[in-house]
Amino acid sequence: MARRGRCRLLGLALGLLLALALAPRALRAKPTVRKERVVRPDSELGERPPEDNQSFQYDHEAFLGKEDSKTFDQLTPDESKERLGKIVDRIDSDGDGFVTTEELKSWIKRVQKRYIYDNVAKVWKDYDRDKDDKISWEEYKQATYGYYLGNPTEFQDSSDHHTFKKMLPRDERRFKAADLDGDLTATREEFTAFLHPEEFEHMKEIVVLETLEDIDKNGDGFVDQDEYIADMFSHEDNGPEPDWVLSEREQFSDFRDLNKDGKLDKDEIRHWILPQDYDHAQAEARHLVYESDKNKDEKLTKEEILDNWNMFVGSQATNYGEDLTKNHDEL
Repeated sequence: MARRGRCRLLGLALGLLLALALAPRALRAKPTVRKERVVRPDSELGERPPEDNQSFQYDHEAFLGKEDSKTFDQLTPDESKERLGKIVDRIDSDGDGFVTTEELKSWIKRVQKRYIYDNVAKVWKDYDRDKDDKISWEEYKQATYGYYLGNPTEFQDSSDHHTFKKMLPRDERRFKAADLDGDLTATREEFTAFLHPEEFEHMKEIVVLETLEDIDKNGDGFVDQDEYIADMFSHEDNGPEPDWVLSEREQFSDFRDLNKDGKLDKDEIRHWILPQDYDHAQAEARHLVYESDKNKDEKLTKEEILDNWNMFVGSQATNYGEDLTKNHDEL
């Protein structure tokens, strides 16, 4: 009984040759993979009980960035605190010796933005084949689907044939939505919108539509409760559903299905995956302040942060400190 995430391509059983041919997409960019919901279900973060270090992963990724947080287990606690102190100095934007919720919120948003643009920079050269600092739809299509398009007979009797036949027009639809000037060529900003549509207002309808298409297995244009559960839970042994699945069924009935017709339409899906009344950076900042604010003055000193260093950087630490001397004006 495995709990499955919301990944669209990770289940592909590609052969080794095909995997190598499609390496930029299969291994790095994954433009048609929608992230797990990045917001927490508990909006009142300040009222939850203290956590142990094993449950700090979300905090580490929010504070340091997903990629950097993976490299933090190389340093001692003292080295971790030293580098965390340097980060605190940068977060304290007005230099008054305190870190406020608003300063933490701004930092978390900056880290997220840096991750997104770093991700685009890493894969850019895989698609910009003519090195003109733009990526045309044809360049992307050839880099991603070239082997499939050039060797269609190899896929005639393969499940991959159906997968690629479905994904190619869907990627083209997303590419065109990101291509604001309609020239079928993406600038870096447009390609960023293509790879990370959930971060751009004009791409959110595509996110909703792709989510509906992924979960709506009977093709009726709605998501019923069983489809909603099947998207996150594989009932493999016909045993009883775990408690968290029963809780998700209640969530569906009580909070997802707003008009109580037993299914989710596009508006209800949008409300679910793109909630307008929840700012995850604000919530995480409030949570970090609440858990570290010993004197309850609603702001943090460097000492308070370092005393609770486990929550910010864990038993690992940050090599992000090595990057502090670099220019990040683009963020």
